[in-house]
Amino acid sequence: MRKVKFTIFILQTDFLMKGNAILAFLIVSTLNTAIAQNAYFKMGQQAFLDGDFKSAVSHLEKSCIIDSTNSSALWMLGYSYYHSENYKKSIQAYNKVIAIKPADGSAYYYRARAKSFFAKDNHLTDQDKEKNLLGAILDYTKAIAVDPNNMQDNIKYFQNRAIAYRDYSDFKLQPGSRFYDKNLAINSLKAAIQDFEKVLSDNPSRQDISNLLESVKGKLSSINVVATKTARH
Repeated sequence: MRKVKFTIFILQTDFLMKGNAILAFLIVSTLNTAIAQNAYFKMGQQAFLDGDFKSAVSHLEKSCIIDSTNSSALWMLGYSYYHSENYKKSIQAYNKVIAIKPADGSAYYYRARAKSFFAKDNHLTDQDKEKNLLGAILDYTKAIAVDPNNMQDNIKYFQNRAIAYRDYSDFKLQPGSRFYDKNLAINSLKAAIQDFEKVLSDNPSRQDISNLLESVKGKLSSINVVATKTARH
């Protein structure tokens, strides 16, 4: 009977020792992962702050592989991709940021800018160009909706949304394109005018915005003139 008890004691002790060893291994592995992630994050963050976006991408990609839920690392990665002119990957990074932090207005803003530039890629189909142009407009709108009373940020969002509306109008007016749509182009120009006017109402001294506003109004007038002449004939 004592022999059986002693055998059970040995087995229990052996089990506990193995359990402790596994627990210790898991703790060490977790710490090593955290240290590695933290090291890549810190190096990426420093490169980001230094404006060395190529190095930032290299470090932050590794950081995000180790921890795909670090929204700060993902945000900096998206921004670094953006400034490296890798707009497709910038969009993907900001998709992940928004999935984690759906109320991050700056993430919508930079995803919109990345989509606007990506839409100019000559390798894209017209369908993908339109998708990105409309996506940019929608993202600027979402950025504004995050905090409608934050005019300091929203003025920037209105300004860029106006430019996105203008670009979408240019896209819809491409002659010979199956995506040609004069009515949508006109509506986009009208929306651009409204947004530019909001920016000017906040700061009437913005000559750059005044010039853009006059340019958009000129385009709208020329479309209406052509439409009037066509109707007469």
